[in-house]
Amino acid sequence: MQDTLRACSRLRSRSRGRAGRPVGVSPSVSVVLVPGLGLDERSSRRLREELPGAVVVLPGMGQAAAVPSVDELAGRLRAALPEGPVVLVGHSQSCQVVTAAAADPRVAGLVLCGPTTDPRMRRFRVLAWRWLRTALAEPWWQVPLIVRQWLHTGPRAMAALWRTASPDRIDRRLAGVPAPVVVLRGTRDALCPADWAERVVAAAPQGRLVTLAGAAHMTVQTHPAAVAAVVRSL
Repeated sequence: MQDTLRACSRLRSRSRGRAGRPVGVSPSVSVVLVPGLGLDERSSRRLREELPGAVVVLPGMGQAAAVPSVDELAGRLRAALPEGPVVLVGHSQSCQVVTAAAADPRVAGLVLCGPTTDPRMRRFRVLAWRWLRTALAEPWWQVPLIVRQWLHTGPRAMAALWRTASPDRIDRRLAGVPAPVVVLRGTRDALCPADWAERVVAAAPQGRLVTLAGAAHMTVQTHPAAVAAVVRSL
């Protein structure tokens, strides 16, 4: 409960403009961002400069707390959503959670940036190799920022989130999502390869794939203007 209250407080403080109105893709639509594995609100700072929105931080995603099931995480996210239509933006591991929360009637659209639960990556050797390939493709200026967020969340919570979310079938969940879904991936993202992104898109009744040339996995940090344009397109 305390985690949800903190998330609600953070969302209220960041989802309002100077006039006190919700801000997002239009005056009546709010944007809610959920950080990826081990990350917190700092990961979307540059994106929020392009497109103001709220941030909901959950266990394993900026909080060093025990990680519940994906459905329980989705319940905490739903409890923190504002009234009216909402576009949920998930990144990496949090794509599982925003997809699970998309059954809420307030959700008007999903943007999934680099969904990472490709079943082929459940073997540690495969995951480590793809992570290394992707890390080498990322700009090195962001490394200190990412490391600080990971240290704040802690390896225990991050590992627990991976164990909880990686077996979750995002494709099955998306089959029941009526809202438009955009899957966004970088061409250099080995954690979300092209064929996996296409599979995720195909599972959604209203799915669409957007590919960012030259981008890797951390698109919310490295390509904020492009991600903002995708959110606005909904």
